Amino acid sequence: MDFDEVLRRRRMVRNYADEPVAREAVERIMARARRAPSAGFSQGMRMVVVTDAETRKRIAELADEPYYLERGYEPWISRAPVHVVVALREDDYHDRYTEPGKLEDGEEIEWPVPWWWVDAGQALLLVLLGAVKEGLGAALFTLYPKEHNRLLRELLGMPDDLAIVGVVAIGHPAPEPMEERRKADLRKRRRPLEDVVRWERW
Repeated sequence: MDFDEVLRRRRMVRNYADEPVAREAVERIMARARRAPSAGFSQGMRMVVVTDAETRKRIAELADEPYYLERGYEPWISRAPVHVVVALREDDYHDRYTEPGKLEDGEEIEWPVPWWWVDAGQALLLVLLGAVKEGLGAALFTLYPKEHNRLLRELLGMPDDLAIVGVVAIGHPAPEPMEERRKADLRKRRRPLEDVVRWERW
C-alpha cells in the first residue's frame, strides 16, 4: 500500500471485529513507530503493547468506555484486540541536552516548546499509520481525569517518570453504527486547505 493510500484510509476506527491481530503485524507496526524522529536523537518515547483481555477491559474502564456507549458507539475500546500505550520520558531529553556536544554556553538549551511531547505525537502517528499499512483499523483515546494515567501506569508496572500521551486501539475494522453520522460531521467541519496552509507569508 503506497503512502497516499495509507493517508487516504487513515481514520479513527471505533469498532472492531472479534478477530485476533497477528503478533507479526503488531511487531511491524512497533518497528515503524520506533523510527519516529526525536530531538537530538533523544529517543524519549516508550510504548507498551497490551493484548491480554482482562487488562484491556481494565484500560477501557479507565478510559470511561460507558461514555462512548451512551453516545451510540460499540464497546470499541475493550473490543480492540491490541492496545498500544504511548508514553514519553522527558528526562531523556534533559540527559541528552546536557551532554557536552549539546550545551550552549555550558547550559542546557532553553526549549522553545516541550519537544518530548512533539516527538511522542510523531511516534503515535506512526502507530496509527502503521496499523493502516497492515490493513487494520486504529483509534487514539486518552484517559480522564489525569489520575487515571497514574492508575494505568500502576496497572502496567510502568515507571513513575513516564508520562502517558495516549493509547491506540488496533484491530480489524467492523461496521460502526455511528459511521455515517461521523463522516457527515467531519465533511462539514474539515477546514479547506487554504485556511490551513499559507505560502511565503500569512
